[in-house]
Amino acid sequence: MGSFSIWHWLIVLAVVTMVFGTKRLRNMGSDLGGALKNFKEASKDPDATLSDKP
Repeated sequence: MGSFSIWHWLIVLAVVTMVFGTKRLRNMGSDLGGALKNFKEASKDPDATLSDKP
């Protein structure tokens, strides 16, 4: 009961692709990338302050 091999991950990837389809997966990936980009920009912004700070 060790770690998964590359073949296990390829089978999982194939099943997920068949269930969701490539277009839907691409949209989810771009949404996730946009959210991460916005999070990085917000965390670097020195002017951003929390409303509950004293």
